[in-house]
Amino acid sequence: MANSWFQFQQFRVNQDKCAMKISTDAVMLGALAHAVSPEEILDVGTGTGVIALMLAQRFPEAAIHAVEIDLQAASQAFENFRSNTFSDRMQLWEGRFQDFEPQQKFDLIVSNPPYFPDHLKSSDAQRNMALHTDELSFQDLLEKVVQLLKEDGQFWIILPPRQMLDFQKEADKYGLFLGTKFTLQDKPGKQILREICAFSKNQNEFETSAIFIKNEDGSPHESYGSLVSGFLLGFKA
Repeated sequence: MANSWFQFQQFRVNQDKCAMKISTDAVMLGALAHAVSPEEILDVGTGTGVIALMLAQRFPEAAIHAVEIDLQAASQAFENFRSNTFSDRMQLWEGRFQDFEPQQKFDLIVSNPPYFPDHLKSSDAQRNMALHTDELSFQDLLEKVVQLLKEDGQFWIILPPRQMLDFQKEADKYGLFLGTKFTLQDKPGKQILREICAFSKNQNEFETSAIFIKNEDGSPHESYGSLVSGFLLGFKA
């Protein structure tokens, strides 16, 4: 069973009320997502709030906004936001992303979204909401992101390769273009587990890079260690 909390270098994240616990996916997105001097940042489907908290740490001048549909997860994220040194810059909105109507647009939007449209569901309704696209389809996500993203803004998302291919095809229809891609593998030579991609309203030269979690001997790979340093315990900044 996962711990009821996860300790980072600068903050602690409680996760006992959330169906989806802190994962490598969330940490990678929180470490990689960026835009040039962002002032307004939005985390869609914040869950525990870990990605929002990592972005608050990385961008000390930015206001951090988060949306979460699940009541228990939203309550937990709110508690996590209030109990850290970034609390004065963090806001949470509980409800459907489709209904989110902020006053401002965003320089940076991030999401670690549900991506199983046809996956066999479990008896855990809260976990189903976190994993399955019933409540937030790729189309719904993209339609709202295009509405809320500034003209020069960046939208970052993490998905498995097959789902990312599907997402990219949909993104093209909404005028969002892939500009940066990071592939995530357990070790060099292993299959790609996730892709972390940045989309924008402008078509720019495409860039791709590989991240490996471990070396062949099981020690942390430099590409992974450099990203999590300053966040995870045991990795000095």
